[in-house]
Amino acid sequence: MSVYSDASNEDLCDELETLGWYHYDLSRHAAEALLLSNGGDGSYLLRNSNGAPGCFALSVRAKDSVKHFHVTRRDNVYIFGFNEFPSLQDFVSHFANQPLLGSDAGTLIVLKSPYPWRVEEPSIYESVRVHTAIQTGRTKDDLVPKAPSLGTKEGYLVKQGAIVKNWKQRWFTLHRNELKYFKDKTCEEPIRTLDLTSCSAVQFDYSQDKVNCFCLVFPDRTFYFCAKTGVEADEWIKILHWKLVSSIRLIHTDYLICDTASRKRNIRIWASFICFYCQNFQFLRKRRQLEMQSFA
Repeated sequence: MSVYSDASNEDLCDELETLGWYHYDLSRHAAEALLLSNGGDGSYLLRNSNGAPGCFALSVRAKDSVKHFHVTRRDNVYIFGFNEFPSLQDFVSHFANQPLLGSDAGTLIVLKSPYPWRVEEPSIYESVRVHTAIQTGRTKDDLVPKAPSLGTKEGYLVKQGAIVKNWKQRWFTLHRNELKYFKDKTCEEPIRTLDLTSCSAVQFDYSQDKVNCFCLVFPDRTFYFCAKTGVEADEWIKILHWKLVSSIRLIHTDYLICDTASRKRNIRIWASFICFYCQNFQFLRKRRQLEMQSFA
């Protein structure tokens, strides 16, 4: 059985090597950085997924973000969305026609151009003229906290005030576990920095007299935000949830020795994580029902 599986996987890899936009074991974050830095709107690539053999991910740039979709191969058939392609050539021919792709969040993307695996690099390099240490006594471990994070996001949101419950537009940046907001995009100093390691929940909010609202729950305050569109609000909520869950994974090995307050916070985050997906499912189902009624 294992010999057959290894042979099948080897044949699959040999077949995909003929595909110029198959990027092998490129990670999700590296694909996002690659498409956002060098690709254009509608650029896409195929890479291995973290799942079982025969599972792949199609990463597509949609304006200022990157979406990821499952592609599976079963019994020599490629399955993408509701379509099945009997061969790799049929699968590639489908993408050559620039298909229109719609996600669960309502995003519409035209797959325009594949991002090739082999990209010619310019053979231009600068010469080192000065090389000296500014700080001494530091080790390679000191560089890790300074390393950039690929899980970042920025954009304008409308935020509710703490005392006077009015709404003002602010520029937000998400970097590592810090959510900062500024008066506008040109300001260098933030008005406030929110430490997401102290946040217990992020979810859609329907208590405000506005649409596309979501909230961040902290021990001393709940922050309310409003995005321009439902898709934008969904993107903010998803990446913030990913940040909260990632912080849980980092401290999971120390869970048995952490204090009671930390344990309660972890339970609240996991509970909010489950509630988020339940609310998101209800939100999408309600929206589809309204769409069906409008077409009726």
